[in-house]
Amino acid sequence: MKYHHVGIPTELPREGETYHEELKFYSSSYDVSPYGIEWMRFDPDCPIPELVRTVPHVAFEVDDLEAELEGKEVLIPPNSPSEGVTVAFIIDSGAPVEFLQIDRSATRDGD
Repeated sequence: MKYHHVGIPTELPREGETYHEELKFYSSSYDVSPYGIEWMRFDPDCPIPELVRTVPHVAFEVDDLEAELEGKEVLIPPNSPSEGVTVAFIIDSGAPVEFLQIDRSATRDGD
């Protein structure tokens, strides 16, 4: 497992943020931050769990997502937000933690 990014909820719009219509939230891209910071701003009717909308999360890239989830309290089950990427969230000590499994052969730029 290796550090990937940190997601921080905010109420302030950010330059260059992207709107994710299906989930009703905005995000700044963590890959433009030298420290992997993703700012996340949510619509009032966003379906994402309140814990992710209110508490910062740390994200780790993992080789085997299913193995990482075993025995953990799953907050958001595995899903694919983009081609070649599968993510899930768990709760650890009251905080959200994101795991990403990336199929580098399927991603556009190998990131």
